[in-house]
Amino acid sequence: MSQSDDQLLKRLLAMFEVEAEEHLSAIAAGLLALEQSPPRERAQELVETTFREVHTLKGAARAVNLGAVVAVCHAMESVFAALKGGRLALTPGGMDLLHQGYARVRGLLDGSVVAGPDQDALVSALEAYAEGREPVAKAAAPAEPAARTEPPPRPPAEEAPPADTPAPDAPRVGSRPTLRIATSKVDTLLRHAEELVSARLAAGRQVADLGGLASEVAERVRSHERARRRLEEAEDSPAARLLKQQGDTLRWLSGRIAQLANAGRQDLRILGKMLDSLLDEAKQVLMVPVSALLDPMAPLVRDLARAEGKEVELIIRGGDLEIDRRIQEEMKDALLHLVRNAIAHGIEPPDAREAKGKAPRGTLAITVAQTEAGRAEIAIADDGGGFDVTRLRHAAAEQGLMSAAAAAALDDDAARALAFRSGLSTSGLLTDVSGRGLGLPIVQEKVERLGGGLAVESTVGLGTVFRIRLPVTLASFRGVLVEVEGACFILPTGGVERVARVALGAIATVENRETVVLDGRTLGLVRLADVLGLAPSRGNQPPPSHYTVAVLSRGGQATAFIVDRVRDEQEVLMKSLGPQLARAPYVTGASVLATGEVALILNIPDLLAGAAQAPATARPTVVVSRKKSILIAEDSITARTLFKNLLEAAGYQVRTAVDGVDAWAALTGGEEFDLLVSDVEMPRMGGFELTTKVRGAPKLAELPVVLITSLGSREDKERGIDAGANAYLVKDSFDQGNLLQIVSHLV
Repeated sequence: MSQSDDQLLKRLLAMFEVEAEEHLSAIAAGLLALEQSPPRERAQELVETTFREVHTLKGAARAVNLGAVVAVCHAMESVFAALKGGRLALTPGGMDLLHQGYARVRGLLDGSVVAGPDQDALVSALEAYAEGREPVAKAAAPAEPAARTEPPPRPPAEEAPPADTPAPDAPRVGSRPTLRIATSKVDTLLRHAEELVSARLAAGRQVADLGGLASEVAERVRSHERARRRLEEAEDSPAARLLKQQGDTLRWLSGRIAQLANAGRQDLRILGKMLDSLLDEAKQVLMVPVSALLDPMAPLVRDLARAEGKEVELIIRGGDLEIDRRIQEEMKDALLHLVRNAIAHGIEPPDAREAKGKAPRGTLAITVAQTEAGRAEIAIADDGGGFDVTRLRHAAAEQGLMSAAAAAALDDDAARALAFRSGLSTSGLLTDVSGRGLGLPIVQEKVERLGGGLAVESTVGLGTVFRIRLPVTLASFRGVLVEVEGACFILPTGGVERVARVALGAIATVENRETVVLDGRTLGLVRLADVLGLAPSRGNQPPPSHYTVAVLSRGGQATAFIVDRVRDEQEVLMKSLGPQLARAPYVTGASVLATGEVALILNIPDLLAGAAQAPATARPTVVVSRKKSILIAEDSITARTLFKNLLEAAGYQVRTAVDGVDAWAALTGGEEFDLLVSDVEMPRMGGFELTTKVRGAPKLAELPVVLITSLGSREDKERGIDAGANAYLVKDSFDQGNLLQIVSHLV
């Protein structure tokens, strides 16, 4: 195969992956609908639709030389052709074969199975059924993959499609023209559109500055005019005539600046409207029906129910609601866990249900609805046995999460909230049958990281409902802006229960921890600066008469955090910190505020976990008696901003450089620094070379140097120390507390 042919095949395979997923979802939905014994006309319509999907998938697979997929699709196609022609009746055994064919195709495409004798047996069974021979036993199930390598595809002979087979390229009635492009390209376009928000903010600041300049010049014109009039009243002199000429020039300049300011404000309004429209349209491109996430659940429910010896009817409502594709991808595992949990631990076996007066077949309903602008709710409801709150109380006491007396005192709602506590397990409710290690606490964390919330409603004997509330798009969310030690941080509104002012006298100490009573509840009280590892920036001051607190909550756990000030609640556009700082504790992203500031977005679960580990009375260990000057050399604007905010919040004076050359110019330009913090991999001059130059300069030889980099091998660390670095931190395991401790020690 030539290089150009190989590149073409790669492009075709990439397109085929997207197309195949759409066809498989439609085939799965069609098979499940047929299994519900629909009326004759509806059954014929489902056969026709599913037949078309199988045929189109076969044609696409043949175009990319996937012979194994073509063989299974052709056998399934023969069955649907016989069903459509009335030569065959759909039986339970035949339905099982079609489900096995679907599972085999999906396994071949995701690489979990390979072609072999079991596939040949399945194809033979499907062809025999298409000829009218009822299967007497279930065909061989798809084999577990023994290896990832698949023998060269062996495409079957080109057979003519049945006369009633629709043409593979026949247009669908009422379809709209579509264009297939890689989702990565769409993501890139959306990120570029979001970057324009910063440009609009910068333009807004410049227009405001221009307006201020216009006002200032106008005032100077008035002052000049008053001076000129006083001089003219005294005498007509050359000085008076000169003042008049200057006044004319100032008036012209003032008018011109005012015109530019007005034009700038008008252009800014137009830019704002266009940008809002662009962002909205860009976000809409990523909006896809949630059915793409829910339809593949049908085969899972069917297979798991059979494995558990139960009868379960799956009902999906609201699948046409559109939700950001990125959110659906993040929620896939969480939904799978809740569905598995409902079937394995919620819905009872048929005999147990009949003994309770229930129908032998259980019901699992997944309902998607829009609750408000920009928000949606996914409800997973089963009519099983519900939460056993008594067992939850016992498990909490047995596993040491609380005393037996405290557990017994919990009401039912608080007892159900225990299910979301990490480490709590019961044999009947929280066992992870899928083997993926995804428990309810992790499901809740996934939801909250997307800016949503998870709630549970349960009635013993009647069933359980999990309600997941999510934004329909990831681009923005509501956030509470708080100030802590001179730095601004953002708390996602979904995790902020309330804000309040607490009098100093209302704070009590219980078991060496500070507490406060709010709304009749006793809450732990910690300082957000303590959890983040920030030192006081204003020195020793007497305590205020009142504190401002933000009550953060998650899964029934709530803690009050002391902040310096609550600025506002507003729409926040979140930007990722990138893979290098993916593990930064307490931080989940960043955002550019209307003032031009870069504010870090804090992670609510991490903050609550950090508050539980550190005593509320502990004070920061990093104390800066006077402002030390630190130079940061970092080519990444995100990392540069993060380090700058952390160090400035700890009381240091910080200057930044975009690479080693810029840093060297600052170091040799006459300004004194107490510490150099540098990245290693930078354009023009890297951190190793910069450190070597610093150690070779007599005036800078004693300057402490801290290298922060993604290069974490032993050789890289040794090279950094050999170059003269005093400390070497790896970004993958970056901890802001470690950085502050190292800086405090070195300066």
